Amino acid sequence: MMILWICVFAVTLPVLTNQQCLTKDDSKSSTDPQARLALFRGQQEFSLAMLQTVNHMYPGQNIFFSPHSIYQAMLLSYFVAANHTEASIKKAIFLPKQQDKLSTMQAYRLEKFFQSMRAVNGSESYELRSANRLFVSPQQKVKDCMTELFKDEVQTLDFAKSAEAAQTINKWVANQTKGNINELVPEGSISENTQVILTNAAYFKGLWKSKFLKSNSRKEIFYISSSKNAFVTMMRQKGTFNHAVSEQLGAHILEMPYKGDDVSMFVLLPPFASPNGITNILKRLTLKTLHEIIDEDSMIPRAVEVSIPKFSVEKSIELVQVLNSFGIDMFEDTADFSSLTEPGAPAVKFSDAVHKAKIEIDEDGTTAAAATAILSFRSSRPLDPAQFICNHPFVYIIYDKVAQVVLFTGVYSTPEGSSEA
Repeated sequence: MMILWICVFAVTLPVLTNQQCLTKDDSKSSTDPQARLALFRGQQEFSLAMLQTVNHMYPGQNIFFSPHSIYQAMLLSYFVAANHTEASIKKAIFLPKQQDKLSTMQAYRLEKFFQSMRAVNGSESYELRSANRLFVSPQQKVKDCMTELFKDEVQTLDFAKSAEAAQTINKWVANQTKGNINELVPEGSISENTQVILTNAAYFKGLWKSKFLKSNSRKEIFYISSSKNAFVTMMRQKGTFNHAVSEQLGAHILEMPYKGDDVSMFVLLPPFASPNGITNILKRLTLKTLHEIIDEDSMIPRAVEVSIPKFSVEKSIELVQVLNSFGIDMFEDTADFSSLTEPGAPAVKFSDAVHKAKIEIDEDGTTAAAATAILSFRSSRPLDPAQFICNHPFVYIIYDKVAQVVLFTGVYSTPEGSSEA
């Protein structure tokens, strides 16, 4: 199984200046020791807010995206932002008010180093990597300190040669995703007015710790709603899984780990007869309840009969609308990204944001690609072994326990390309 994600921000320009890179004194060595934990917490809160927002935008549809990819892109946007735009992004990505930009940057760098070491010395059972890139027009005068701070991210690219520029970006994306995404940026989306394109690309490949036997898969009914259903290939197995019933969320919960045990998919399944089950789960899915789900002590290992659809979902999300709803002003004419450039340079203005994602779940594991938001219920808990039958809409979260980030999340609501039952 394999997962990839990319987030892209395209930028055009008009004149603001700022003499500092990150803070008034970037040379200080003392920073917030809690900054890295705050970064993890901010990403988790951002992920849950994104999930609820995107589900509201696409009710009743299959959704899938990478909060990690979008958050990485937003972090880079935050680092190059200034004044009111910096404040709006900082609030939207849930960073503490008292934490300065330098502390956040050092936490970002520390995490980047940690993940690079993890990629080199990581498990043979899976592959996980992520990279950011800030493509900048040669007409832009990027501050020397910014070039030094983000020397791995900043790359000069002549957008006036639109075809070559698109080819360069798409080649970088293809390399990062091992050829799974080859044409992320259309040639027509780049012009001589383009000044910056911000991207994040990531790759994950792994296998279920407990694979499904293909011989056990068969066509069954998936209940889309009380009045609509369709056939889907259901994968089946009996095994020992972490399992729980959350009265607070109104959901049965199952953890399906990948080989290596660093990454798991958590499936949140509402009661069968609950017409608003997904909406109710997402309203109650807070940082506290997320931690209760991913906390190993909160789940009980038990024998479970698992039945889950074999499916693929491909989704494009209009991020401008989502980020605007978070109160971010980065797409306004008054947006201030002057921290990136020298005084007198044209001010950077972000004009668009793109996120595309694809996931495939099969007997071996997960393949996904992407390019860049307490009410008790009566549970029909069965006798041992427990039955976890995903034959109606459910929420799923792919979580990296080591990095403490939500890599991917989505809602599976309806089999695509299948006939009605």
